[in-house]
Amino acid sequence: MIASKHVRLVLVPLVLLVCAFAASCGGGGSSNISPDASAPTAVVQPLPLPGPYAVACSNVAQDFDQVEDVTNYWEGTGHYVRDLLTDPGNTLIATVTAPQDSNLYGDFAGQPVEFVVLVFYPTTADNPRPDYPLPTGDVVPHMQTESEAPLFADASTHYPVVVFSHGFGNSPITSEDYISALSIIASYGYVVIAPFHGDFRFSDLNIDNLGDAIEVASHLDNFTALQALRPLSISAALDLVLAHPQWQDHIDETQIGGFGVSMGGETMMLLGGAGLTTSYFDIGASWKQVTRDTRIKAAVGYVPYFGQPILPAFGRDQEGLDGINLPFLGISGTADTVAPIRETEIGMSRLTGVRRLVALSGVTHGFDDASTNDIFTWTLTFLDAEVRGNPEAISRLSTMGSVAGGGDDSVLLY
Repeated sequence: MIASKHVRLVLVPLVLLVCAFAASCGGGGSSNISPDASAPTAVVQPLPLPGPYAVACSNVAQDFDQVEDVTNYWEGTGHYVRDLLTDPGNTLIATVTAPQDSNLYGDFAGQPVEFVVLVFYPTTADNPRPDYPLPTGDVVPHMQTESEAPLFADASTHYPVVVFSHGFGNSPITSEDYISALSIIASYGYVVIAPFHGDFRFSDLNIDNLGDAIEVASHLDNFTALQALRPLSISAALDLVLAHPQWQDHIDETQIGGFGVSMGGETMMLLGGAGLTTSYFDIGASWKQVTRDTRIKAAVGYVPYFGQPILPAFGRDQEGLDGINLPFLGISGTADTVAPIRETEIGMSRLTGVRRLVALSGVTHGFDDASTNDIFTWTLTFLDAEVRGNPEAISRLSTMGSVAGGGDDSVLLY
């Protein structure tokens, strides 16, 4: 799903130092972590997956002929998905003009950047539109073509929204896991808005040799730009859909939440006003707020990236999270060395809003099949409670300590 089964590291050359120091700095394990004594302990039954609604998606028609690796386009390696679109006039495309701030946006300061946007939404059980096959063997469900409008399950309903941010170097359709995540959330009655971040357009963090490492080290400002542009692309995608004549009358603008994976979890925090680390050789002594989108009422991060022990994502000791009141659910693996649960705990401890950190025992940085029901039962319960204000979900969340069956999940921070 999610952080991709072929995990890419989310750091630059410093990752080499991070790996060397992780054990001594407390990252990547759970041996020094104990559950909050006041945390609730009720075991709840998992929600049925998928939910009650069939799911459809917006137009993302592409020309796959003579393209050796479509994922390069989806993920921004040398190309971008915009170049593959066969019907760009009917595809959702948001544009962000990066602010004139080289500390945050590096070479991209002041430059316009396009982001292709995909939307999953609840549709009728008898939606006649076919699934759209991808060269990877996956499909996107009931895709609109040409100028077709969305076919909602109930055209008179205003649906809540979830903005979706994928992991570093991935895309909303890179894997079946991502498509499944988008579909499951939409099947519970959410309109899910997911931009293709195209991370490799801004900074290629794949380090295959010393020359690559030197090149990346000399362009660390663009690694910051990559991170800073992500929340701006989410806000721009949200602006686009809320104003679009095919969508605007079917969305509840007062009920907007978020779901982010790995670096997408960091993106959710940045949307909430968190300060982003802008210095790399002094353990994050400098940080700066990127944005604050007050429309986001609450967010979930799966294996959320809060940085590494010697390079926290939100400034030294995660100081950039002080006073952030965005309600946040973190779901982390205790064996995750890419996004160590200890860093997530430190960061979330600084939050002032509703917060819950759930530990998945033994889970590394990626989607854990055994924990599928746990992940989405926690996610949907939290979103239903904090975004929809559903009384039943609020009650269930207040006593919820774990989900029956599946993996070993428990509340770490309450």
